[in-house]
Amino acid sequence: MLKLGPRPKIVGIVNVTPDSFSDGGRYLEPPKAIEHARELRTAGADVIELGAASSHPDSGKISPADELGRLAPVLSQLSSADFDIGLDSTQPEVQTFGIKNGVRFLNDIRGFPDSSIYDVLATSSCMLVVMHSVSRTEHADRRNISAQSAFDSACRFFEERLRRLTERGIALDRIILDPGMGFFLSSNPEPSLAMLAHLPSIHQRFGLPLFVSVSRKSFLRNLMPSETCDLRIRTIAAELFLRCMPVAYIRTHDVAVLNEGLATLEAIVRSRDCVRAPG
Repeated sequence: MLKLGPRPKIVGIVNVTPDSFSDGGRYLEPPKAIEHARELRTAGADVIELGAASSHPDSGKISPADELGRLAPVLSQLSSADFDIGLDSTQPEVQTFGIKNGVRFLNDIRGFPDSSIYDVLATSSCMLVVMHSVSRTEHADRRNISAQSAFDSACRFFEERLRRLTERGIALDRIILDPGMGFFLSSNPEPSLAMLAHLPSIHQRFGLPLFVSVSRKSFLRNLMPSETCDLRIRTIAAELFLRCMPVAYIRTHDVAVLNEGLATLEAIVRSRDCVRAPG
């Protein structure tokens, strides 16, 4: 019988970039980014995550100054909002700016490797999303590895990074784990699928909240290549699977679709108490 744990929080994505893989350029202008953030909040997002630098394999590296130039006008308008703001960045200068301007979540796809910011992180109160990627860099790549290799990489990475962070005074109860998906694991879909299937193992091993983003990821397209592939359909299927896993945060582009999908699944599960089946 299907059992559901606590409802995960929905993290809505706002890419303030010209080159993100799914919506590059749409929200680069601050007014459009701010409007989109508020729309996602109205649609049911618990957290709005701002990202001002792309991380897909073909994206270029930008300077901290350029990243801040994109981010600052948006954050200045949202920092006093009645919802939590997250920041997706790998650059310590940008992360420090986010902390000073009230962000509640920092998401680093490299898992906070730069020890120069550890003292700042330790004295802040924001939650830290420590993400695993096989490349360990600020960009995903197109390597092809096995599901076992990707899973082992995640476990080794989390063990090492948790030790480093906690040794520098960062409280364990402020850390959230993201195992990575899509190109962050491999160009073939099997590692992402296997990671999803083994989320309970990761949760049991480390005992920390899990943060997962399958939204519009490459592995969903590569799973069953088709000219008529609709990533929105494949995304919601994978996200509803996450509702059945020990996942605390689901990061998504399509907040309204996910919110309605979760409500539908939850209603079905609740309805089983309305009927006593013959036994």
